[in-house]
Amino acid sequence: MVIFAPIFAVCAFATCGGYSGHLRVRVECLDKSQSNLSITVNFAYPFRLQQVHFQPTLCERNRQESIFLVGDYSSSAQFFVTVAVFAFFYSLMATVVYIYYQNKYREGNRGPLVDFVVTVLFAFMWLVSSCAWAKSLSDVKSATDPTQVLLLISACRYPANRCSASHHPVWSELNTSVVFGFVNFILWTGNIWFVFKETGWYKTGQRYPMRSASGRRANGMSQRLYSQSSFDQSGDSFYQHPYSQGSFNQSIGSFRLPQTRLGQPIIISQGDVTSKGLNPIIFVNDI
Repeated sequence: MVIFAPIFAVCAFATCGGYSGHLRVRVECLDKSQSNLSITVNFAYPFRLQQVHFQPTLCERNRQESIFLVGDYSSSAQFFVTVAVFAFFYSLMATVVYIYYQNKYREGNRGPLVDFVVTVLFAFMWLVSSCAWAKSLSDVKSATDPTQVLLLISACRYPANRCSASHHPVWSELNTSVVFGFVNFILWTGNIWFVFKETGWYKTGQRYPMRSASGRRANGMSQRLYSQSSFDQSGDSFYQHPYSQGSFNQSIGSFRLPQTRLGQPIIISQGDVTSKGLNPIIFVNDI
């Protein structure tokens, strides 16, 4: 995107710095011989209107007056053109570096960092200068409006004299300069991202990305699965170990429960039980 920056910068300061305009009014006096039907007022960049003057008729014999326009808008206009000129030279230099000195530009982090800071600065300066110049252009249009200029002429204050505007300034060139100013702001703002990707800040963030909550949960689950698998493997190795298995068998062999065997049951008939009132008895003989 920086390739287009010199082109739009040239368009911005050329349309503003190269402007010159004029307006024309006419004063028709009651005495026709004193009328002036073509009074031209010229003005140009840097729009120091308080220095622009003209000499209309007073509708009196052999008398004229000098009238100056109102307003000084040179600061905003010159600031806008200055930003455009410096942006042109820097973007032209940056384009040469990107094309012919790409390897040296990528060595270390100083080049991309300086480029990033300057790009942010120019984006901010384009925004400020474009807004200031847009406001000043609106004031210039008001100050050079032929109807406002007619109010400055003394002869036009008398109803007997007829004053009118015959030509208005053309503002298309200056309106285009404001548009180019905001286009440059958008262009430099968009270029911030591309320059930021070349800095060490972006590369560090890519090398150590921040994990989200879902990523941390997935990582914790994988660690638990890994711990469970490690435990299973240790249990299998324990049971598969010959020494442990032998020791376990020996401990089982040494441990014996007391064995009992049942002798022949002694069965007592039902008559004996009922006659004697005794409950059934089963004798267990230990051997």
